[in-house]
Amino acid sequence: MASDRSAAHPLPYTTYRQAIERETARLVEVVRGVDPATPVPSCPGWTVADLTRHVGSLQRWFSALLSRLVQEPPRSREVELGLPDSAQEYPRWVEAGIPRVAAVLEATDPLAPMWAWGADQHARFWARRMLFETLVHRVDAELSTGHASSLDPELAADGVDEFLVNLPQAHLFAPAVAELKGDGETLVFQCAGAATGGGADETGPDAGGEWWVRLDADGFRLLDRAAAAADTASPDARTTVRGEAADLLLLLYGRRSYQDSAFEVTGPPATLDRWFAHTAF
Repeated sequence: MASDRSAAHPLPYTTYRQAIERETARLVEVVRGVDPATPVPSCPGWTVADLTRHVGSLQRWFSALLSRLVQEPPRSREVELGLPDSAQEYPRWVEAGIPRVAAVLEATDPLAPMWAWGADQHARFWARRMLFETLVHRVDAELSTGHASSLDPELAADGVDEFLVNLPQAHLFAPAVAELKGDGETLVFQCAGAATGGGADETGPDAGGEWWVRLDADGFRLLDRAAAAADTASPDARTTVRGEAADLLLLLYGRRSYQDSAFEVTGPPATLDRWFAHTAF
């Protein structure tokens, strides 16, 4: 598996820092006072307590990695969590961690070389990853409690990019990703408003965004603009999913179905079925 894409960050580092704080606070507000045993339908087997504990633990672990600027995969994920005895206190515990996370991100040089499981081997990888873990789980919390969800379109488009750029390396903890192969089929994820054929470098809420993925016998890869423009796959082997950036983000994370009315799909759906059977993580 490979990528023709660079590991460039489309958004400023300060955007990620500020959005993490905002999204964490939104999550806390959603789960505060909710029965911790409430199921989370979009995370089968999880309760609101599990979801809240996961976000708080993950943010503290990421912060520990950033504080040490680790240069190799950590042997353990053990960090001092200070987890409350009562699940009722988990929202307050997550909230209490917001200043610490903000301080670590503020003190970190985003361009500092650092181990990361994804494509970008710099500290900024973890800020971007933390944001979308938090944002998607905020939506999970809203789905479990009946709250309406809204996503900033610029962040959502960046989240689509972050997911697809890093997916080839996700086989480290999602083995099925390594089995995602094909015979030259092309998948196009297109934001409403994007001009067809632009390639993977055009992202953003105004111009829209478009990401091309090709499935070959040895794996899959995300194509850059030039490779997308030169793609010679038969139209019969190309499947396009078009929708709003927020819907595309939730689709990639398995929170939506491509059969929902929010999406316009052209081309063979079997390629999408194969994609989603291998990319859940």
